[in-house]
This record gives sequence, C-alpha cells and structure tokens, in this order.
Amino acid sequence: MTTEREKMRRGERYDPSDPELTADRRDAREMLRSYNQTAPDASEDRSRLLAELFGSVGGECHIEPPFRCDYGYNIHVGDHFYANFDCVLLDVCPVRIGDHCSLGPGVHIYTATHALDPEVRSGPREHGMPVEIGDRVWIGGRAVVNPGVAIGDDAVVASGAVVTADVPAGTLVGGNPAEVIREIETGPQSER
Repeated sequence: MTTEREKMRRGERYDPSDPELTADRRDAREMLRSYNQTAPDASEDRSRLLAELFGSVGGECHIEPPFRCDYGYNIHVGDHFYANFDCVLLDVCPVRIGDHCSLGPGVHIYTATHALDPEVRSGPREHGMPVEIGDRVWIGGRAVVNPGVAIGDDAVVASGAVVTADVPAGTLVGGNPAEVIREIETGPQSER
C-alpha cells in the first residue's frame, strides 16, 4: 500500500492531515526552531542540524536564520550553497539545488500547489511538483520560484522575479511573470 508520504513526494494528490506527515512537519519545525535560535558563530551546530533536516547536503552549506521549510527531507543542496535571511522552501516534493548556488534574502521556492478546479481545491487533498535548480545559479532577493520549475546552469533570477516557467541555462530572467532579459556573457568583459 502506498503511504501518503510516498504520494506526496511523487507529486500525487495526498492527505496533508495524515498522522505520519503531521509528525514529519512537527519534527521539521522543532529542528528549524533549534536552527533559527543558534548563535551567529555556531557553524558546527548549524551544519549538523541541516544534515539531519535535509535529504542531502554538499560541502559548505550556509543558511542565514531565520529559515523555513515544510519537511526538509525533500531538500537536496550541492556544494557551496548559500541562502540569505528569511528564505522559505516549501518542500512537499523534491527541491534539488546544484553546486555553487546562492539565494538572496527572502527567496521563496514552492513545490506545493493546489487544483485550479474550486471543487477539487476545497477538498482535503493537495499535491506538488518538484523544483530543479542547476549549478552556479543565483536567485536574487524576494524572488519566487513556483512549482514544477527547472532553472538551468549559470542562470540568474533577478530580485523580485516570479518564476512560473523553466529558465534556460545561461540567462538572466526578471519580472512577473519572469521572462528572459538576456543571455549572460562570460569571460573578462562579462562584469559590465
């Protein structure tokens, strides 16, 4: 028999009031409370808590408190990950973030979503869609990444952008909804 947790992680409709999921959220909130109350220089405690909370963590992962998520175990971050203050990752489905990625302050990444049909939406079931973020991605402050989005390697999401569709590799996107502004140049002249 398929559990509600398995349904949730696969993006199928699931019951969020399931006792196992309720306990999982409670456990995550307890770890987040501990994490968000750590001292500024408690990097070892923070690393340990993130390793317990997340599904996988690469080397040199740093998240400025406060930080919020639903479950934690659906979050996978690569090497050299940084998230600034007030980030939220709603992880009912997997959130996979590559190596050398940074999130500005207040970035929100959502996998949780609801049906458009009001009768279905008013029922007890929810669902989600995974988010994939490639390597060397920078997401600017207060940007929102919506369910089901994939962001390609070397992309930049401008501050305040609302990302509703996939972002091609090596592009700068911005706006609401986010659109490609331009391709990103690389090399010595690229910092202009």
